Amino acid sequence: MTETANFINEDVDNSYRPEDITVLEGLEPVRLRPGMYIGSTGPSGLHHLVWEVTDNSVDEAMQGACNHIEVILLADGGCKVSDNGRGIPVAPHPQYPDRSTAELVLTVLHAGGKFGGRGYKVSGGLHGVGVSVVNALSQKLILDVYRDGGHYQAEFGNGGEVIRGVSKIEDISEEITGTTITFWPDKKIFEDTTFRAQTILEHLEILAFLNPGLEIVFRDERNSENLQRIFKYDGGLIDFVKHLNASKEPLYNTITYFSGEEDGTEVSIALQWNTGYYESIFSFANGIATSEGGTHEEGFKKSLTTVINRYARSHGLIKDKDDNFQGEDVREGLTAVISVKLRNPQFEGQTKAKLGNISVRSLCERVTNEQFSIWLEEHPKESKEIIQKIIIASRARNAARQARELTRRKSALDGAGLPGKLVDCSSTQPHETELFIVEGNSAGGSAKDARNPRTQAILPIRGKILNVERARMDKMLKNAEIQALISAVGGGVGDEFDIKKVRYHKIIILADADVDGSHIRTLLLTFFFRQMRPLVEAGYVYVAQPPLYSTIVSNGEKVYLQDDIAKEAYIRAHPNKKLEFQRLKGLGEMDFSELWDTTMDPAKRSLLNVSVEQAAIADDICSILMGEDVSARRQFIQMNAKDVEFLDV
Repeated sequence: MTETANFINEDVDNSYRPEDITVLEGLEPVRLRPGMYIGSTGPSGLHHLVWEVTDNSVDEAMQGACNHIEVILLADGGCKVSDNGRGIPVAPHPQYPDRSTAELVLTVLHAGGKFGGRGYKVSGGLHGVGVSVVNALSQKLILDVYRDGGHYQAEFGNGGEVIRGVSKIEDISEEITGTTITFWPDKKIFEDTTFRAQTILEHLEILAFLNPGLEIVFRDERNSENLQRIFKYDGGLIDFVKHLNASKEPLYNTITYFSGEEDGTEVSIALQWNTGYYESIFSFANGIATSEGGTHEEGFKKSLTTVINRYARSHGLIKDKDDNFQGEDVREGLTAVISVKLRNPQFEGQTKAKLGNISVRSLCERVTNEQFSIWLEEHPKESKEIIQKIIIASRARNAARQARELTRRKSALDGAGLPGKLVDCSSTQPHETELFIVEGNSAGGSAKDARNPRTQAILPIRGKILNVERARMDKMLKNAEIQALISAVGGGVGDEFDIKKVRYHKIIILADADVDGSHIRTLLLTFFFRQMRPLVEAGYVYVAQPPLYSTIVSNGEKVYLQDDIAKEAYIRAHPNKKLEFQRLKGLGEMDFSELWDTTMDPAKRSLLNVSVEQAAIADDICSILMGEDVSARRQFIQMNAKDVEFLDV
């Protein structure tokens, strides 16, 4: 052994004893580091508890042992998930003869039926920590098992402690089987324990699409409406693609579907192009959404591009001198769903966002190569339409590249390349500066007079900007208002966007409190979501909420009211006063002092920090509410009523 000097730091306790080592037992690690198991303690982590329990029920369905699942949001804040599967075994476990198997599953990490391959051929759970994690992060959990002619029950509390062990509470028919788990998330762990119905509905609908014939019932008992939805799709992935393209304009009517199997691994793919400009590829492994893709998605994308190029060249649709289509050309307007089922999925992390099995990549490549090639030959009309769209996409990509290069050259020649109508601030410190995007020159003039010139910049835009959800990159980059936005923000656009170069850490949309203003906010949020998403993810995008009314109170002070609801509330609060209200027509008509008092003074203003989810809703609105499908528009408004309030849609 090499001799080394003993390093001693007199400022620290250099003793390191056995008692300094902490051994976490049972479910303690989950409560100490919940993010390791569910991603976060915010809304996504909260809903991950529901996914863990429902995924277990779906695993039963994938074995052919279950065809009905119910998910109920209880009035007291709990969540109940029931299935008519085989029921968790309740008899003593061979390794632990004094404990019920069901109790082990709920209280011991890595105890489950998905390791040996006998209980489940394929499953979404593979770590054996799913339902035990739910138990660990719940203030209370009740387990009900129906099997072997008995109804068994157990209760857990305080993060997984056994309150009542598994015991038989009644005799039932041998034909009744299943598992019900009811849990109440721990308020000491989660930032908020309120479940969002729409988030759960979307997830359950996807599960129904992925499992043809499975009926999933959702019920929300938290209000008087008692919302209930039933999902059941016999068409599987074909119905899924049809649903995804319902708010878009399909390029043709047929939906492509093909599947294949090799060594116990199954792959199913459905796809259809639409006239839009963005790709929508959704991939799943054993019913789990792989939002970050993985080997199955990589194999499909690679083979899809290869097959399209081979078909186009063999039919003379690409000239010998021309370059092959690139993947982004091929996938423009593509909606596709990829679902694989395999025995031993290798996910990255407990939240299973990315699949890593190498063998799946080659299977997806082979199946796509063989079967999509046949489909193209058998559908010459649709194939021609697909190739024509790809050709246009390729030309647009080249035009966009030229537009980017022109933008870069202009910036290099013009110094900072800032738009002429930008009224900039004097501070160059992004963390303290704000950019107000206002509608029209008159509003820009009022905002200029009201601002703090040291930290607040004003960019007036002319009316409604281009709907980037329905425009290609080349057309977008030629739009004067879009160019001004890109130059003012300073971080670039699209794939080249660099948040480190952004000139302001508050981008504030300041539009009128009317329908046109709502429209403008929606279009701007869609632009930021599509082309500057890191800006939204960093929390730099805000919506100002200017008032719609003002009134003078007895002491001469002016009171501002945001909308009609606020006005009615104010009238009810002052029943004995004679009130006269002024409707503020627009920002341009507001006095600069009114604008400062209501939307620009950091001490008084009302700003909404836009989340990624809210920006995504704006993007959906641009796709659905501005389209011609009235039924889709009505359904969207009903399902997202609370979430679109901030846009006044």
